[in-house]
Amino acid sequence: MGCPAAKILPGQYYVTRSEEVIVTVLGSCVSACIRDRIFGIGGMNHFMLPNGSATQSKSWCNELDDDAARYGVYAMELLINDVLKNGGHRQNLEVKITGGGRMLANMSDIGRRNIDFVNKFLATEGLKVVAEDLGDIYPRKVCYFPNTGRLRVKKLRTMHNGAILQREEVYRRDLHKQVPRGDVEIF
Repeated sequence: MGCPAAKILPGQYYVTRSEEVIVTVLGSCVSACIRDRIFGIGGMNHFMLPNGSATQSKSWCNELDDDAARYGVYAMELLINDVLKNGGHRQNLEVKITGGGRMLANMSDIGRRNIDFVNKFLATEGLKVVAEDLGDIYPRKVCYFPNTGRLRVKKLRTMHNGAILQREEVYRRDLHKQVPRGDVEIF
């Protein structure tokens, strides 16, 4: 794509001030792409679940680690704070969101929960969504260029959804085994 690429996985986020592309693949997960439209500082997160339990939240407040990005409520705060820490200004932020596919019809709709969460979070924070590609039944390959704000989303209609489903299921099980830690600054 003519520039360096950073690939993020579930539970990760990435912010850059450089001319880079951030890439991920989403199933029921959601990614928010947030940037300062004036300075071109921006990033993307990739979260699987809206929020953790109360005990997880309490332990995250007491320990320092970046594992908190696995849940939307923390992934959003981490991404926004990092954009601001790198020189972005809140009044210049633009948001694009994608993902939240319903991967299996006979299971709970985690994708819908993620979509509802991210829309409510952004409304509460007063951040305007300028573009979105949410829901449906397909996984997505996502390429975000924070410097320009360009977001490319390719629905993976022919891919065997089993690989993404299996990866998300393993990650979901691992979430319950890990001791959550993290640093979140509420602003």
